[in-house]
Amino acid sequence: MFKLLETILAGKIKTEPINNMGEKNFRGELELNPNACIKCNKCVEACPTGAITTKNATGLPEIDYKRCLFCGRCVESCGKEALYHTGRDAAPIFTGEKTTPIGEFIKNKIGRSLAIRHLDAGSCNACDFEMGALSNPLYDLQQYGMHFVASPRHADLLMVTGVVTRNLEQALIISYEAMQEPKIVMAVGACPISGGIFGETYAIAGFLDKILPVDIVVPGCPPRPAAMLVALAAAAELYAKK
Repeated sequence: MFKLLETILAGKIKTEPINNMGEKNFRGELELNPNACIKCNKCVEACPTGAITTKNATGLPEIDYKRCLFCGRCVESCGKEALYHTGRDAAPIFTGEKTTPIGEFIKNKIGRSLAIRHLDAGSCNACDFEMGALSNPLYDLQQYGMHFVASPRHADLLMVTGVVTRNLEQALIISYEAMQEPKIVMAVGACPISGGIFGETYAIAGFLDKILPVDIVVPGCPPRPAAMLVALAAAAELYAKK
């Protein structure tokens, strides 16, 4: 406690640089050891969202990070330890393009500011809590020229969390239409990307890309604040190109 008070009184602020590595026990991107895989399909059966498929020429598991919850059930089901988690975040994905190398946005500096409007379309609040950490002294997104705004009229980017519920579909569309061109739409977490554990039900209007043109997605359930920072850096570059 006294050490904490000493640090506060000294006026030092500790920030974390943008990186794609989590803590030691962080369940990050999955990797496969093809030599250990016996093609038993237990990982496919264990996945609650259908993120793992083996419909390819090799018969080896393939992971769709747009659906993956990083829950670890596939790793637990693999008796041969062929599938395992790394400490890396899954990279942000530009829709319609290949996965963007995460290192490009860690090394590059952002050349302009980015105004962000967050809209929760029906989440469990896990992604929202992680997003809230972006404004704390550790991540401090304002040091990169990014900031949250209260109105979509002032925003360059619409950051959406949660499945799109029918009760919030109209609010989502109105917010998007209120933004000035050019504008970017980012889906944060598995829920707006693929429905997450909720899938498709009577209360859900659909995945975000069925309602709005999505430019970039951030895999995870929830993604770490650092992963969101990388995606925002990518979005800032995309905005500049638009």
